[in-house]
Amino acid sequence: MAGRPIHTFDVVRSEQLTPHMIRVVLGGGFTTFTPTDFTDSYVKIVLPRGGTDVSTLPTPLTLDSFKELPDEYQPVVRTYTVRKVDRERGEISIDFVVHGEHGVAGPWAASVKPGDPAYLMGPSGAYAPDPAADWHLLAGDESGLPAISAALEAMAPDAIGFVFVEVSGPDDEIELVAPEGVQIRWIYRGGRADLVSEERAGDHAPLVEAVKEVLWRPGQVQVFIHGEAQAVMHNLRSYIRKERGVDAKWASISGYWRRGRTEETFRQWKAELAKAESQSAG
Repeated sequence: MAGRPIHTFDVVRSEQLTPHMIRVVLGGGFTTFTPTDFTDSYVKIVLPRGGTDVSTLPTPLTLDSFKELPDEYQPVVRTYTVRKVDRERGEISIDFVVHGEHGVAGPWAASVKPGDPAYLMGPSGAYAPDPAADWHLLAGDESGLPAISAALEAMAPDAIGFVFVEVSGPDDEIELVAPEGVQIRWIYRGGRADLVSEERAGDHAPLVEAVKEVLWRPGQVQVFIHGEAQAVMHNLRSYIRKERGVDAKWASISGYWRRGRTEETFRQWKAELAKAESQSAG
């Protein structure tokens, strides 16, 4: 990661989508940034700390450019899905879940002004709706909603399937543009994802039950499920891959975050999980 280029953008505008989601539109970075066609395309947002004057750092700009600074000035890196790309205008939109001063990237998104700089690495991605699929199953929480939204907009007009989105409550719904044959269901957990009781999270997340109760259609399904790791990776992944027998090439299922962990400790947890699964398979 350290040697990957950091692309410099400017904030163009921001928009409050719901009480807990803000869209930030960035422009000016397409001279070095090349978008992908994946609907789960994501970037790593580099957030300098301590009033760092990025213009004084060694170029080309990478994370190594910060290495001579004291620890308290090292940037924070957070991963976010690219919600939309406007190639003609040279703009990308990123949606942030915001809960007051909680976290790092959310408060940044809530406070930025047009003209402020933004620093991104990437993009990366691996999923897009396959027109060869007979039907689609998409599910996630707020963190998966941008990728789900982009996937729905990329589907063929005659696509069919089911979408389940778990949010806090009705105020967190957003308008989704989807083919007529795709059914969308909003699921309310009744509170913030990281604070709601254990009876409504993880193994007991409403999203888990909703997906397991879906009417399983005949033919080849393509699955995209991303959200809180305990719900997704310990419950829905095994259900889709083992109980439903969906081959890995037709299933994009992973955690975007985990309750009680920062992104740094979450990455460590995912690495440990992958190692354990590899040893078990071996």
